[in-house]
Amino acid sequence: MTSVNDIRSTFLDFFAGNGHEKVASSPLVPRNDPTLMFTNAGMVQFKNVFTGLEKRPYSRATTSQKCVRAGGKHNDLDNVGFTARHLTFFEMLGNFSFGDYFKEQAIDLAWTLVTKEFGLDKDKLLVTVYHTDDEAADLWKKIAGFSDDKIIRIPTSDNFWSMGDTGPCGPCSEIFIDRGDHIWGGPPGTPEEDGDRFLEFWNLVFMQYEQFADGTQEALPNPSIDTGMGLERMASILQGVESVFETDMFRHVIDATASAVGKGPTAETVASYRVIADHLRSMSFLIADGVLPANEGRGYVLRRIMRRAMRHATLLGTNAPTIFKLVPSLVREMGQAYPDLVAGEAMISETIRLEEERFLKTLSRGLQILEDESAGLGQGDTLAGETAFKLYDTYGFPLDLTQDALRLRGVSVDQTGFDAAMARQKAEARKNWSGSGDAATSAVWFSIADAAGPTEFLGYETEDSDGAVKALIKDGTSVDALNAGDEGFIVLNQTPFYGESGGQVGDTGIMQSEDGARITVLDTTKQAGGVFAHRVRVEAGTVRIDEALTLRVDHSRRTAIRANHSATHLLHEALREVLGSHVAQKGSLVSPERLRFDYSHTKPMSEAELAEVERMANAIVLQNAPVETRLMAVDDAVKAGAMALFGEKYGDEVRVVSMGTALEGEKAGKTYSMELCGGTHVRRTGDIGLVKIVQESSVAAGVRRLEALTADGARAYLNEQEDQLKTVAAALKVSPRDAVSRVEALVEERRALERQVADLRQKLAMGGGSGNGAASETVNGVTFMGRVVEGLQPKDLRGLVDQGKKQIGSGIVVIVGTTEDGKAGISVGVSEDLVSRYSAVDLVRIGSSTLGGQGGGGRPDMAQAGGPDASQAQAAVEAIKAHLSA
Repeated sequence: MTSVNDIRSTFLDFFAGNGHEKVASSPLVPRNDPTLMFTNAGMVQFKNVFTGLEKRPYSRATTSQKCVRAGGKHNDLDNVGFTARHLTFFEMLGNFSFGDYFKEQAIDLAWTLVTKEFGLDKDKLLVTVYHTDDEAADLWKKIAGFSDDKIIRIPTSDNFWSMGDTGPCGPCSEIFIDRGDHIWGGPPGTPEEDGDRFLEFWNLVFMQYEQFADGTQEALPNPSIDTGMGLERMASILQGVESVFETDMFRHVIDATASAVGKGPTAETVASYRVIADHLRSMSFLIADGVLPANEGRGYVLRRIMRRAMRHATLLGTNAPTIFKLVPSLVREMGQAYPDLVAGEAMISETIRLEEERFLKTLSRGLQILEDESAGLGQGDTLAGETAFKLYDTYGFPLDLTQDALRLRGVSVDQTGFDAAMARQKAEARKNWSGSGDAATSAVWFSIADAAGPTEFLGYETEDSDGAVKALIKDGTSVDALNAGDEGFIVLNQTPFYGESGGQVGDTGIMQSEDGARITVLDTTKQAGGVFAHRVRVEAGTVRIDEALTLRVDHSRRTAIRANHSATHLLHEALREVLGSHVAQKGSLVSPERLRFDYSHTKPMSEAELAEVERMANAIVLQNAPVETRLMAVDDAVKAGAMALFGEKYGDEVRVVSMGTALEGEKAGKTYSMELCGGTHVRRTGDIGLVKIVQESSVAAGVRRLEALTADGARAYLNEQEDQLKTVAAALKVSPRDAVSRVEALVEERRALERQVADLRQKLAMGGGSGNGAASETVNGVTFMGRVVEGLQPKDLRGLVDQGKKQIGSGIVVIVGTTEDGKAGISVGVSEDLVSRYSAVDLVRIGSSTLGGQGGGGRPDMAQAGGPDASQAQAAVEAIKAHLSA
């Protein structure tokens, strides 16, 4: 068996024997490129040589470069452990030419090495080239003797390599090996290309250009060569294993892990062993190169890698530091090739041990909370981004650990939702403050909070009050005055304006001074230290520091917001009554126009369930019961039955909002709804007027969303629905009560007519029902029937092919159907006696290519594809016929 160390030596010795200088690996922290977080390819240390800024005493080089891809453009972290080939740390074997040789010799050297030195079977190899690189394609034909089907042209960036957004770049050619049809996957450029059957192990980059930040490219002074072969992938090929983790080096580290945890891998746990083995290499080499765990930059990426490995160690049953014990096994495997690993062994071990101790202190709590919040999710489901963010923000549980913990159950995390929640975060500490999205900076708000203290909110009791101006902000800077026409922020000692929080939007309204200043309040938000920021526009006059202002909230808007907020509480309880106690609030939006309420539930609600929720909520509205608010200690509130929202940060004292009396079920005679809430609410439930649910939808797997209207908005909606029903009834010339039955009858009539039309089209396509059938001919001794039909959907073509096969008995049938939008579908059938000679899949791909499509699929006796160019329909038939004639 060829070991990893043998493969590395063979590669380097081969190129050294062909005039290349052996160059040591550069550090993982790039010294010559501030745009990169880590060295991610062998050419990084030669970047300035390629661009002509640096001269070396050699024009050819070969290296075994240590690389990390766990951040930025090249990031394989989340795939590691769950695929056969992805790694965060890997060794890239490479040969380089700095203006010396170019494509022909690079291809010749590569072909010689893989077929003669490594002895790979030529028949199992294939390559890709950039679709416009005719020179490379011709060279592969010349040097390797490849036919066109072994040279796949790729039009995407997969075959145009660049190190980053800027720097050297150029077309490339990748070498693949077919590992056999017992492994799922297809060749590059096919829908199955992400499978593991066709493994890419060497990329030859023909460095011709330099890419600049503005998107332009310039030719390099001398065209050059940069290649990269994955050492671990080549080892898996030469050692005859299907995964890089089954190679000798990884097996030894995995064996050491098994010894440390006291048990070996199983089908359920093997991913954890692989993650640990890979991440041990990344963390050890990064620490050896001077990177230490931190909360930002490279140190943060290192910490993510370390904690991901440590998380998987706990999945294997460990509850004490374990990873640091594996360092000696890694040093034994790789220390000879990388002496810096030997020199740094003690420091590496101690750094890992200390990080493990810190991590284990916080892991247990986060996992328990995650388990509780994801209990209803299963294979294929998605955890809401808001939930993942609250785990991160409130309990310090990193997103990647949440993703990793759920991945084993087949559950993903809504990354977009997480990012949106992160963007909306209103930090309560200076170091985490991200601003409000306006011009004001965190420093301004903290300075105001320090000087003036938090704003006193009066809006629970009143919508009108006076307030003294404590700060004015314009363009992110504190000022002494705001003049007519200015927009900025006003901070007061007290205010009736509600600051956006808890899903409820901020208030608007007006401010006035005795001196005639007139100010419009455009929005209100909560900033650092409990400061209420009123975003304003001064309509007239001037407002100054310490001036007294009369404040008035927009009453009609606040009234609508109150109704919608109280309605969310009624809907929350109704959902729990109808769907079960697992229902919990996962987010909300309370605006004057409507309310949105997100809740935990695993499937769509039925119409009957929606109707029942709406009925129960309106029953409490009709009680016109008083809405009561009490201030309580948070523990006392929860003991009293108040619902607390997951992830909310509550102080020692909380507001408990109660409304209604339950009329049925276990809660009959008791308070209907009781929640911890800091928002504004109606005085009595009757003020809500009416609750009307207008939509139920999915936010993510396990999280559903209700949208509803109240009061005037609900009545306007119902009036609009009634008007639409009357309009439909008038068009149908029936009464509104008969409109539904009339529409159902029309729909059924349309379906019957569509079926008749489809039947007639099929008969016309196959000879018009005359009994003579469609014409056929003999091509190269095979009966061939080819037809182009108009107006048939792709789904109808298969039936026509079956009919054609029955008519001709033995032969090949090709049907191309065109649609009104200019597209085409193609279906090919091959009779059973001919499938050993012809494959319907191969033939349909010929037709699809003529139609402008790509690929196609099916079985040897029946295959189907499509294309965007219906004008080539007959040409597609002729192309298949020509293939049969060849």
